[in-house]
Amino acid sequence: MAEFLNGLKRTEYCGRIGKKDLGNPVTLMGWVQSRRDHGGVIFIDLRDLTGIVQVVFNPDVSPEAHRIAHSLKDEYVIAVNGTVKNRPEDSINEKIPTGYFEVMVDSVKILNESDPLPFPIEDEIDAGEPIRLKYRYLDLRRGPMRERLIARHKLMQTTRAFLSGEGFFEIETPFLTRSTPEGARDYLVPSRVNPGKFYALPQSPQLFKQLLMVAGFERYFQIVKCFRDEDLRADRQPEFTQIDIELSFVEAEEVRSLTEALLVEIFDKVRGTHLPQPFPVLTYEEAMRRFGTDKPDLRIPWELSDFTDLAKEVDFKVFRSAAENGGLVKCLNARLCGSLSRKEIDDLLEEIKPYGAKGLAWIKVTENGLQSPITKFLNKGFTEELFKRTGASSGDLLLFQADTPEVVNAALSHLRNHLGKRMLPVSKDDFRPLWVVNFPLLEYDAEEKRYVAMHHPFTAPMAEDIPLLDQEPSKVRAQSYDIVLNGYEIGGGSIRNHSREVQYRMFSLLNISEEEANQKFGFLLEALNFGAPPHGGIALGLDRIAMLLSGGNSIREVIAFPKTQRAVCLLTEAPSEVSPRQLQELYLKLIPPRK
Repeated sequence: MAEFLNGLKRTEYCGRIGKKDLGNPVTLMGWVQSRRDHGGVIFIDLRDLTGIVQVVFNPDVSPEAHRIAHSLKDEYVIAVNGTVKNRPEDSINEKIPTGYFEVMVDSVKILNESDPLPFPIEDEIDAGEPIRLKYRYLDLRRGPMRERLIARHKLMQTTRAFLSGEGFFEIETPFLTRSTPEGARDYLVPSRVNPGKFYALPQSPQLFKQLLMVAGFERYFQIVKCFRDEDLRADRQPEFTQIDIELSFVEAEEVRSLTEALLVEIFDKVRGTHLPQPFPVLTYEEAMRRFGTDKPDLRIPWELSDFTDLAKEVDFKVFRSAAENGGLVKCLNARLCGSLSRKEIDDLLEEIKPYGAKGLAWIKVTENGLQSPITKFLNKGFTEELFKRTGASSGDLLLFQADTPEVVNAALSHLRNHLGKRMLPVSKDDFRPLWVVNFPLLEYDAEEKRYVAMHHPFTAPMAEDIPLLDQEPSKVRAQSYDIVLNGYEIGGGSIRNHSREVQYRMFSLLNISEEEANQKFGFLLEALNFGAPPHGGIALGLDRIAMLLSGGNSIREVIAFPKTQRAVCLLTEAPSEVSPRQLQELYLKLIPPRK
C-alpha cells in the first residue's frame, strides 16, 4: 500500500467534513459513489465508512486533476487533496450532514480501479438476495447494511460494558467438545490424532457455564458462537451468536431483572429508545390461552376467546365434534376487518393450512347483525356470548378454529400476526417486550412415545411441583423464562438443577438411563457432587436483537457473511468437497446418500 499512497496521509473522513474545516486543506480517501459532468466542472460524491461528501474538479483550479476525473468510474478508490468550501446556496443538500460543504480538488490519485458492478451501491436496490450474498463485500458497502453492522457492534460493546460493570467475568468456553443430546443435531468434527473419534461444535455453552458456577465464578458472560445442524427456517442460521449469562445464588426474578436492565441499556445506547420497566409477565398457560403462542406480539391488541364449553350445544358439527373429542374451539376477533371480501377471507385458509388447519369459519359483525354461513347452526346462548367474550362490535370479523389445541392455537396465532400487521398501524419503531414464565418442564413426544425437555434437560422444576415428577410429570412447571419482543423470542433461560438427585430424576423421565447419563454427562454430574451452588442464567439471541434494533426483516441482514436457507455460503461456496488425502488422514470414507 505504501507505494500506492506514496506518502499520502488521510487527514479527515468524508462524513465528518464540517464548519471546522472551512478554508482548510484536507486529504480524503474513499470510493467514487457517483460522477456528474456539468459542462466542464466535474462533481464526484466521495464515500467512506463515515458518509459522503461532494468533491469538485474545476479545470481552472487544477487542469491535471480535472483530466484524471474524466476517467473515474463508480467504486474506483481514490485519494484527493483540496480545500473545504461552502456549497453555493442553490446546490445545498440538506439530506446529508455534509450537504452544506464541498472540497475543491487540487490533486487526485487513483489508488485502485473497479470492474463493472453486479448491482449498484445504493441504499435501495432491486438485486435479489442470492446475488447480494455472492458479492457480500459489495452489499456491505451500501448504507443500510453498513448501519446494521455498526448497530451490531454497538450492541456488543454495550453488552460488554454493562455486564462488566455488574461484576461479570467474560470467559471463553471450548468450540471443540463432546457430542451431547441437547435437541438439534450436532456438527461433528473428526479427530485426526484420535482415529474414529469426533468432537462436536457446541449448540450452546450450557454445560460449561454450569461448570463455571461450580468453579466459583459466580457471574459469567460470553458473546459466543453456537452451532446447530438443523433444517433451516427463514430466520435460522447454522451458526448464530448468543449473549450467554450465568449467575450463582439467584432466583428467576433476579435473572429477569438483570436481563431487563441490560436490554434497557442496549436500546437506549444503540438507538436512543426507552423500554419502560418493569416488562409485563405472562405465564405460559396465560399466553397460550390469550394469544395461542408463547411469543405474542403485543403491538397487536387482539386476543383469542375460548368457546369450547359452549360448542357442545350447537348444531355446527365441526365445533361440536372438536369440543366432544378433547379439542378446542377458539375465536379471534380481528377488529375492523369486516371490510374484507369473501375472496380475501377464503384466501386466509391458505395462510393457515401449513399449521394443519382444515377449514376456517367466520362471522362478520354488521350494523344489521351477524353475517355468516354458520350462524344458522348456532344457538342463542352461543351468539349472545360472542359479544360478551370477544367484545365484538360492528365492523369486526370473527375467525374460528375447531381442532386439536396445537392446530387451533397455531392457526389463530398466525392469523393474528398476519392480519394485524396487514390491517393495523404496527410500527417497527414500537417495542413491546414481555416475559413468558412457568413453562411446562416436559412435553410428550407422541412419535417417540416419551417425554422430552421443553427447554433442556438441566432446567430445574418448580420446588412445589417436585412431588409430581413421579405421578403427573406433565403437570410439572419449570423454573424457566423466555424474553419476547414484538413476536420474536429473543432469549430464554432457567434456574438449573444443582442437585444431582433431581438431575437424575429428570434424566429418568426423559428415558435416559443412569448408565447413559453418566456416559454423556458424567463430567457435569460428578461436578454437582462437589458443592454446586444454586444457579441460573439466560441466553439472548444477539442476531435477533440486532435485527430488531436496526429494523431488519431477517437475521441474515445483520450477519456479515451469512448462509442461505440451505446452509450454503454463496460467497465462498462452502460447504465444499475435500481431497481424498484429507479424508484418508481422518480415517473417513464417503458413502453416497440413499436415493
